[in-house]
Amino acid sequence: MLIMSNFSVSALLLRFVLGGLAVVLSTLTARWIGGKAGGIFAAFPAVYLAALLGVILLVPAQQAVSAVRSVSAGALVGMTSDIICAIAAIYFIPKKGWAKGLFMALIVWAVAVVVLYTISFTLGLGV
Repeated sequence: MLIMSNFSVSALLLRFVLGGLAVVLSTLTARWIGGKAGGIFAAFPAVYLAALLGVILLVPAQQAVSAVRSVSAGALVGMTSDIICAIAAIYFIPKKGWAKGLFMALIVWAVAVVVLYTISFTLGLGV
């Protein structure tokens, strides 16, 4: 398993800019077009793309492919858990109110991450 211990300021700034841009686009789109369209931008993989760029720029070339595969496999676990969290939020927030419903959706997300990571690790899918 490759652990990236080198962090650069430029890689962190890239994550900050892409993540912030995704939040702004999501908010503006939701206000102008509607919540569903805003939700599309809320799911923009800014952190994932910035992580891939960071790997490509910071990891030696002979390790980059392995590192990109590892980050991508982890992203699949995270993104799938995000979908499960969104479904849980759709269910819990109307029934429990926004605060308790959001908390419950985040608990579902955390459980999903652990379960999916364990499954992917057991199956040897690169995580």
